[in-house]
Amino acid sequence: ALEIGALVDGGEPRADVPVRIPFGMLNRHGLVAGATGTGKTKTLQVLAEQVSAGGVPVFAADIKGDLSGIATPGASNEKLLARTASIGQDWQATAFPTEFYALGSKGIGVPIRATVESFGPILLSKVLDLNTTQESSLSLVFHYARKAGLRLVTLEDLRAVVAYLDSAEGKPELKAIGGLSSATVGVILRELVTFADSGADVFFGEPAFEVTDVLRTDETGRGIVSLLEVPGVQDQPQLFSTFLMYLLRELFATLPEVGDTDRPKLVFFFDEAHLLFKGASKDFLEIVVQTVRLIRSKGVGIFFVTQTPKDVPDDVLAQLGSRVQHQLRAHTPQDAKALRATVSTYPHSGYDLEEVLTQLATGEAIVTVMNEKGAPSPVAWTRVRAPEGSMEPTPAATMTAAVAASPLTAKYAAVESGDGAAAA
Repeated sequence: ALEIGALVDGGEPRADVPVRIPFGMLNRHGLVAGATGTGKTKTLQVLAEQVSAGGVPVFAADIKGDLSGIATPGASNEKLLARTASIGQDWQATAFPTEFYALGSKGIGVPIRATVESFGPILLSKVLDLNTTQESSLSLVFHYARKAGLRLVTLEDLRAVVAYLDSAEGKPELKAIGGLSSATVGVILRELVTFADSGADVFFGEPAFEVTDVLRTDETGRGIVSLLEVPGVQDQPQLFSTFLMYLLRELFATLPEVGDTDRPKLVFFFDEAHLLFKGASKDFLEIVVQTVRLIRSKGVGIFFVTQTPKDVPDDVLAQLGSRVQHQLRAHTPQDAKALRATVSTYPHSGYDLEEVLTQLATGEAIVTVMNEKGAPSPVAWTRVRAPEGSMEPTPAATMTAAVAASPLTAKYAAVESGDGAAAA
């Protein structure tokens, strides 16, 4: 089982009462939530380290850069060792096998790219912030390109097809199925240009990333931790969150059915999950809900990481079997409302959760997990284990050297000149 920490009783941890998630329940998904500075990222690192140690690959986005410390052994000190001893953790400084990735050529990592046609119109509409009418028009463009045998590899390819369909020569092509209004075409083209100018064009192209490359273990049998370095996420939050959804969808389409197994094939940590759902269209949310519901049969577990459970739509929240809730603050009426909403999503317990959730110390959480029988465990006030990798970021020079030595760099570094629609 994956060790989360030890039960807190009367303010003190009980090292003899560990709190665990069975490995076989990781594909029932989970949630790590809590206010800023309460320990969410460290909990994510603890979970990722143990999943890796258990022989299961991990994929996670490193938004603030501090998760990269998982690749470097942690530093010991008296305070750390006293804390870990109090919860029964035999702490050992450990580096975990890590592969660094970057979106296109942004940041330090093996470049990840996708073709526009594999990304699809619904996900691309989310990134471009298109409305429902514009989304349906973009779907028509993809439909035409597919029928005409035109490949949409880059944003330039898509712009070329959109412009053609708005020309005197191209307008008759879609007349039978409604056509495109020039106003909608104008919006789509403007958004594509803005999107490309922001640097997103480096993400679309070939060679496209093969998602099975994240399903690897090292020579000792530990799962490789695939870290997507996204330091500029605040500049392009829609691209980051939608790309993670694209990866999940590709995993779902690629992996065979395995049913319930003793451990998953991959655990996927979805940090800053609120970015995924903010302003999402109905079609996009349907893709998310369906993927989360069905991907467990492919052996993939998903953990959403966010500030409050209410950041996640109810249809998704209902699919999350394990919950790790760090401290919530109730300084404003809106905070108090969010706190009551969070409490309402937990099983009945002996705790006054409205009070406890505001009293938790950093590194403590309220935990409920799904047991081997598929039932939620009792709610447990838990002191969470400490990461055994570094709590500081891995130095950039070390990361750069790791990327240069990776066999995947040779596979993905060079951009292939495309045979897309713009060249046709």
